[in-house]
Amino acid sequence: MQGEQDDPSDPGYNRVFLRERGPFMAQMKEFFAAIGAGNTAVVRTMLDAEPALINAKNEHGQSAILMAVYSGRSEIRDLLLARGVSMELHEAVAAGQLDRVKHLVDASPELSRSYSPDGFPIFALACAFGHLPVAMYLFEVGAQVNAAASNGTGYNALTGAVAGGRAEIADWLLQNAADPNYRYGGGFTPLLTAAANGHMEIVEMLLLHGADIYAKTNDGKSAVNIAEERKHAEIAELLRGKGAPA
Repeated sequence: MQGEQDDPSDPGYNRVFLRERGPFMAQMKEFFAAIGAGNTAVVRTMLDAEPALINAKNEHGQSAILMAVYSGRSEIRDLLLARGVSMELHEAVAAGQLDRVKHLVDASPELSRSYSPDGFPIFALACAFGHLPVAMYLFEVGAQVNAAASNGTGYNALTGAVAGGRAEIADWLLQNAADPNYRYGGGFTPLLTAAANGHMEIVEMLLLHGADIYAKTNDGKSAVNIAEERKHAEIAELLRGKGAPA
């Protein structure tokens, strides 16, 4: 527990110390490298040989399950879940584990408004990774739709959903008072991001909910400019038809 001191007289102390300072550290590096590379076979083999790796954290304090989710390694995420990985709240949210989320939040609804250690609202994580049931539950118990990251990125639930092409979640957020004209890194808005990524359905729903077609990035690029640069001709045409500037 935090605040307790290591006790060398504890029979388990040397085993823990050697594990943390010896070969286990090298195994951890190999294990996280395999996750990052999406090498499920290596991850499985290493877990078979050393089950404790499943709950290890890398040098940045990131767990295996969170790294798998963040890097889009769904097969490895599912393997870790099947092996019974321990999860803190932000990890359960990012992995879409509604039962675990409810177990942690039901007794303390204020946790619905909490942030991950790397500065993202947990509600935004649910939306960014496509977990609508988790997002809806957190919203019902008090999550703030427009809460923004505290890590300097400015990301929120809508920006995460838009960037990830999560049309159903973006639509649900907009119906529940998400700001369609929220500005974040580089002066981007959800509409500018959707245009950049070629998400026509999301562009259309943002326009229906009042997205500003005149918005420009900090370096002066409009949604039409960005769509044309990214070769999304249909989106550029749609925006021009709505009166968006070139």
